[in-house]
Amino acid sequence: MSVTQAKSQVQHANETNFDSLVLKSDVPVLVDFYADWCGPCQRLTPILEELARETPEARIVKVNVDHSPSLAAEYGVDSIPSLRVFKNGAVTEQLVGLANKNQLKSMISR
Repeated sequence: MSVTQAKSQVQHANETNFDSLVLKSDVPVLVDFYADWCGPCQRLTPILEELARETPEARIVKVNVDHSPSLAAEYGVDSIPSLRVFKNGAVTEQLVGLANKNQLKSMISR
């Protein structure tokens, strides 16, 4: 990775800011429920970064399930990575496991 690479466009949410970042967003939000120790989650990170740069009409947010277990429980996350698309405060799409950028773009645009 280059030292001059762009600042991350991916935002991080927790119990404190989830409402404002996700539920009250006026654009679709792709939420990645992840953990630092999860291999597939780590492989998904650069895909999410790229997607965030290429998709200004949506927001990409990560929620660490170890730091925000109540959010994971609220959205039925029992395997990670677990992806949810929120529109107008409601889950409209979900996927468990590793996904490619095209799959994620498709989820956001549905």
